[in-house]
Amino acid sequence: MKIVDHIKNAKGKTLFSFELLPPAKGQGIQSIFKTMDELMEFNPPFIDVTYHREDYLYKQHSSGLLERVSYRKRPGTVAICAAIMNKYKVDAVPHLICGGFTKEETENALIDLNFLGIDNVLVLRGDARKGDADFIPTPGGHEYATDLLEQVTNMNKGQYLHEDIESSWKTDFCIGVAGYPEKHFESPNFNTDFKYLRRKVEMGAEFIVTQMFFNVEKYKEFVTKCRENDIHVPIIPGLKPLTTKKQLIALPKIFHLDIPEELSDAVSDCKNNAEVRQVGEEWLVQQCKELIDFGAPVLHFYTMSNPGPTKNIVSKLV
Repeated sequence: MKIVDHIKNAKGKTLFSFELLPPAKGQGIQSIFKTMDELMEFNPPFIDVTYHREDYLYKQHSSGLLERVSYRKRPGTVAICAAIMNKYKVDAVPHLICGGFTKEETENALIDLNFLGIDNVLVLRGDARKGDADFIPTPGGHEYATDLLEQVTNMNKGQYLHEDIESSWKTDFCIGVAGYPEKHFESPNFNTDFKYLRRKVEMGAEFIVTQMFFNVEKYKEFVTKCRENDIHVPIIPGLKPLTTKKQLIALPKIFHLDIPEELSDAVSDCKNNAEVRQVGEEWLVQQCKELIDFGAPVLHFYTMSNPGPTKNIVSKLV
């Protein structure tokens, strides 16, 4: 079922969804199943599975020279989605990213996803490769999320990359895109952000999932601004609790977000990470209650495949 239909069928009730990381290369799928087993009691209508671009490792030869070797650290998004749908009978939402994939590889992935009966995809540009200062497109791939979005919408129209493919067979993906309540860090201003977001909706995006945030007012303002800019698709808040002191520095640095002073002071006063986790969970429980009161269609938790904090939080909401 499409995300928009899950939301419509909920008739105003806020749903819960979760985002998982594929296991690192060489590890089994049991870690995914363990996480799912702990979260299924909350009846998520869909589960997101992230996609990851290639990375590099350096191999030293006997000559002393270093060889840079490309490898994919977390493979298996398509297979994991199939396994989740088969085992748990919930919809899986794979992420699609620009970095690390050619247009042909993206087309093949979309064909496989459609064969598997997967109805939803989340279209993202993706992060820069580790060690690169800026995002560098893969040769033969897409530079912007809008380009990737166009490829998916073209396939929904039955248009493939190569003109010699004659087919009336069309995909029917419900497409999600990212939103940034605190502005995308590469945008010169908020108005530019909304201009591109509106363009994505006009191109065919049917729902938005936000970057994580720790101030509910930011989400409310973002929703209001979206509606003022004629963006009327569902806007799903992305959420994650603080669990370690290091995140006070790491999260703003990586995700370019603001941590409210009240929260950062409370975390700084904690004696250990067990206390941080308690503070982080309590803060997010309050956030969730405010979001439910505001009418958020879904609460989407970035679990990072660590279900414990998320389970504790959702247990206090049901």
